Amino acid sequence: MGKNILITGGAGFIGSHVVRRFVRNYPDYKIVNLDSLTYAGNLENLKDVESADNYSFERADILDTERLKSIFQEYKIDAVIHLAAESHVDRSISDPLAFVQTNVLGTANLLNVAKAYWGDDLSDKKFYHISTDEVYGSLGEEGLFTETTAYDPRSPYSASKASSDHFVRAYWHTYNLPVVISNCSNNYGSHQFPEKLIPLFIHNIRNKKDLPVYGKGENIRDWLWVEDHASAIDTIFHKGRLGETYNIGGLNEWKNIDLIHLLCKLMDEKLDRKAGESAELITYVKDRAGHDMRYAIDADKLASELGWKPSIQFEEGLSKTIDWYLENDEWLEHVTSGEYQKYYEQQYDLR
Repeated sequence: MGKNILITGGAGFIGSHVVRRFVRNYPDYKIVNLDSLTYAGNLENLKDVESADNYSFERADILDTERLKSIFQEYKIDAVIHLAAESHVDRSISDPLAFVQTNVLGTANLLNVAKAYWGDDLSDKKFYHISTDEVYGSLGEEGLFTETTAYDPRSPYSASKASSDHFVRAYWHTYNLPVVISNCSNNYGSHQFPEKLIPLFIHNIRNKKDLPVYGKGENIRDWLWVEDHASAIDTIFHKGRLGETYNIGGLNEWKNIDLIHLLCKLMDEKLDRKAGESAELITYVKDRAGHDMRYAIDADKLASELGWKPSIQFEEGLSKTIDWYLENDEWLEHVTSGEYQKYYEQQYDLR
């Protein structure tokens, strides 16, 4: 049966991959992309599906209650995939209240609108909330985050996401709102805003700029290819049990400095530079406040219950990612120059 799905934050990095997957794979679904187009929202990410019959875009803020109500009414929304969020840790340190506004109040507002619109008829309804492994805090050298790991957020970003997770669960327990949650590890891939490590360093290496590494680069992250994340979201949306949480990981733990050296090596090869040239750009800077040492996801529940596993190893995924950025100069130029922000006005003839 067809569904009318509201995907929030669909013009962002992960959101655009989810929107593209659902638009292409489910032609009988109506996909409504809601995004406020703040700095990281980029409609150029979706140029290849923007004219699809089953796709619509709505520029709106999840804090705008009346606008949300009208969108639910107009499109008869019966499912939500909620990705809209402020997500950059450094920005949360400098402006924590912006993260409270969007990630906490915005999520609560969206929950409330869905609850009011759906009323008592909750059959075939679903509110799917996408979160992060950062809510669990920091791991030592051993162990993995599981779905029952106690929350221990260390940054304003992770604290805001932890709070939003709690609100989603509260609406499940208090109002029986049909919800599901997933917590993912670090994503990488195409269309990522170049403030995050991998696209930033690809851009800097190409332009022979410094590669700023926090501390000694000892922090460890589990890296998940964004297209694998989109496939996991697809799987959880269709097969996940209501009220449950699923951890999504790439099964790829890398120390930051080792990842950066691999990135430098691949870039030297692809740009036909001498071996070690890009690594000379590495510059160590003061460590980030509250910097978690290690994240690592146990995704066994997702694998055993729903049959999902990552499709790609990190070295291959990283090589594909580099190729995409090197082949899409125009996209990267538009993002780094701010030109991408004009696309909405041009596409919707608002000049």
